[in-house]
Amino acid sequence: MSVHLGCPAPARRFRGDAYLAGGEIPYNAAPVCPSGYTGTMKTHPLAFEQAIRSHDDLLKRHELAIWVGAEPTFTDRRAETPEWLNNALGPSKESRARRMLAEAANLTPGGAVLRTLGRQYPKEELPRWSLGLYRRRDGQPIWSGPVDPLLEPAPLSMPEGALEDLWEQLAQHLGVRGWTALLFTVECYPNLRIVFRHDALPVLADPVRDPRLARPSPHGQPISPGGLHDELAEQGIFLLGIGWPGPEQGLGEVAAPCVELPACGEVELFLELLAAVGEAANAAKFTGLILTGFPPPVDATVAWTTLTPDPAVVEVNMAPASDVTGFLRETRLSFAAAANAGLSPYRLNYNGQITDSGGGGQLTLGGLEPNSSPFLTEPRLLPALIGYFNRHPALSFYFAGDCVGNSSQAPRPDERTAEIVEELALALALLDRQRNPTPEQIWQSLSPFLADAGGNTHRSEINIEKLWNPYLPGRGQAGLVEFRAFRMPPTPERLAALAALLRAIAALLTKKPQPPKLSYWGRELHDRFALPYYLRADLWEVLDELARTGLGLGQPIIAELLDESHYQVGEAKFGDCRLTVRRGLEFWPLLGDALAQEHGHSRLVDASTARIEISVGADVGAKSALADWRLTVNGYALPLRREDEIDGETWLYGVRYRRFKPWAGLHPSLEAQGPIELVLSHPDQPGAMRVTLYEWKPQGGGYDGLPVDQAEAAVRRTERFVVERLDAAPGVPPLEPPCGALTPYCFDLRWI
Repeated sequence: MSVHLGCPAPARRFRGDAYLAGGEIPYNAAPVCPSGYTGTMKTHPLAFEQAIRSHDDLLKRHELAIWVGAEPTFTDRRAETPEWLNNALGPSKESRARRMLAEAANLTPGGAVLRTLGRQYPKEELPRWSLGLYRRRDGQPIWSGPVDPLLEPAPLSMPEGALEDLWEQLAQHLGVRGWTALLFTVECYPNLRIVFRHDALPVLADPVRDPRLARPSPHGQPISPGGLHDELAEQGIFLLGIGWPGPEQGLGEVAAPCVELPACGEVELFLELLAAVGEAANAAKFTGLILTGFPPPVDATVAWTTLTPDPAVVEVNMAPASDVTGFLRETRLSFAAAANAGLSPYRLNYNGQITDSGGGGQLTLGGLEPNSSPFLTEPRLLPALIGYFNRHPALSFYFAGDCVGNSSQAPRPDERTAEIVEELALALALLDRQRNPTPEQIWQSLSPFLADAGGNTHRSEINIEKLWNPYLPGRGQAGLVEFRAFRMPPTPERLAALAALLRAIAALLTKKPQPPKLSYWGRELHDRFALPYYLRADLWEVLDELARTGLGLGQPIIAELLDESHYQVGEAKFGDCRLTVRRGLEFWPLLGDALAQEHGHSRLVDASTARIEISVGADVGAKSALADWRLTVNGYALPLRREDEIDGETWLYGVRYRRFKPWAGLHPSLEAQGPIELVLSHPDQPGAMRVTLYEWKPQGGGYDGLPVDQAEAAVRRTERFVVERLDAAPGVPPLEPPCGALTPYCFDLRWI
């Protein structure tokens, strides 16, 4: 194995020049919490909102329309049951989602609660549940009928024969609108049915004998391989059902009758249908009603937000917003609704470490409709974006969760094989030669490379399965690009800052096209860019370029983006030197065959290896040169690298170690290697400083339960970072790391 020892690398200037020249914040102005991120904003809310509005105004002046959506995920951080650790479904998850939806509906009155069909995944017998809120974007109400019981779980009051009365009333209200409607009954649920058209054509030539009118409810039935579709509605024939569902419909505990809605292709028609149903239910004196059936149509006038189950979390599929101001408003609504339901965007581990919800915080860019998507109107944008992300690993890793790399949910194309990267470079070059590639050509050219090692196109940091995909029925040709390499942020402001960053990059590549050239990082990708310093430096290069091209983000947005408390482990001072320890990234390997694990709720990786970044810097006015300080880790000399910050030099290096021995994993003979002992000394300074990093209690043993709150979690993290002053530096010379243990950026303790 070839390693680089000897002299440190040449000093590398830390970026941020364009922002400093323009009077913006320096790189280290964002406050950092030494004990870990707290989930609070780093800037004043009003200042942040103004910065977001300025970003929106800037893109409008450039005449760029880039819509943004997200899928924030929330978990019960106090629970340790399978549904909140790894399973998608469970006994309490739907009731929590109902509480979330009730809160959202109360905060935005006038919307319609729709319990529609969710996704059905491989090896799952039935579709998952989906709870949604359908609203007008102008704030006008669209539903004035009886409330869904999840909003008001009061006892239901229904006169005798109310279902039949609703059946007849609904037919009359359809007729008032000039829609031909026929009433009939069937043997299966829902028993009372109405078939109608909204044009002048007859409903059916022979309605009595048409077997499609007796179709079973889609609820409680598997979705066909061709996807969810309404054959009757596709012919302009709309089938309504009225009934009291049982457990077999998969609607949970039902406390009211249901009206099952057909698929509608037009928003105006669907709103008229909702109005008719509401009027009929009020006339029949219903006090509660559940709306089920097919998902509703959407356009620029309506917002459709759904809550669905995913492994360990409730996922919010937010309605897309035309700007980040609206996106921030909707994100704050989702966070408030989750908090009301006792759900959180993060988890507190036993040792006090904070991690995200476990479900990710994906973001999506697109257009008002597929044909107005910037990725289709500007066919050079997506190839340029792929090249840009390749050249800036910070966009892949800086905001990522704990599991990154080829075995993660969002691998980069160059984390597969060298051959794949070479072929991707050729694909980008061939696309660049075409004067105006079509959506089909763009998708066909790039989709094979945006996938994980098993070929799953959903698992990719840049996911284009909904761009122009003919093989994803109903939703594959939406002009959307999803960015999956983001951990779930702790605040809505952090998520909005990421949205602004992505929109600014897309605007940059649209207004200033760049050839989609690739960098061949090789081993450096997982060595250098596993350390927070190099990720931050790379992110500053992106921010600098945005500023130089007139698309810079304001100070409050930058402060949110550069908040490093997620990485912070601890900091200690000795003399005029400070030692800082940050969490690095670790690229956990998948155990076994990727395809063999493809259809489970989660995949098994060896998460036993941890990486930290250790750096030393000097106080302002320090007299001793940093190059003279000595640092050892577990008795071994640490070969620090010199780099430059804006406020002076820093010396740093990474350390890898096995933090625990897994029950199933790699290297069965390798034991856990904690605690990690760091000793900092200087030949002209008396004594030394010893910092000991513990995975658990320094005095031994585990913790009694999960932390109650952020404060208790911070106490546990703090007690695991132990600082001691020594009367004298170690008297024995430090050991030299063994062959194979050093890379250009990291010392791997597993080799000793």
